[in-house]
Amino acid sequence: MIVVTTKYLIPKGYAAMALFPFILVHDQKMKENKVLINHERIHLRQQVELLILPFYLWYVTEYLINRLRYKDAKSAYRNISFEREAYSNEGNSNYLTNRTLWHFAKYLYRK
Repeated sequence: MIVVTTKYLIPKGYAAMALFPFILVHDQKMKENKVLINHERIHLRQQVELLILPFYLWYVTEYLINRLRYKDAKSAYRNISFEREAYSNEGNSNYLTNRTLWHFAKYLYRK
């Protein structure tokens, strides 16, 4: 995992982003945010599981479907299965140690 500070590659309104094999953070202080880094590490694992490119295609497709379903960008983003998994487990520093393969699929279906 390589953490890089950049103000220009991260979309406005976001603190960080995972682009395999990098975690991009908006400013130097965010490198110390363990919850944020764990969230992005979960995304790196998801990307590896789906062999990188299919992850991005799935992510964008799910986002577009959610835009139609929820009618707003924030809800569409927060309900992407990859984001649901990452947000649900970002506070658990041991999550990736115990996580099963393709665990994000559990978050595809709404409860």
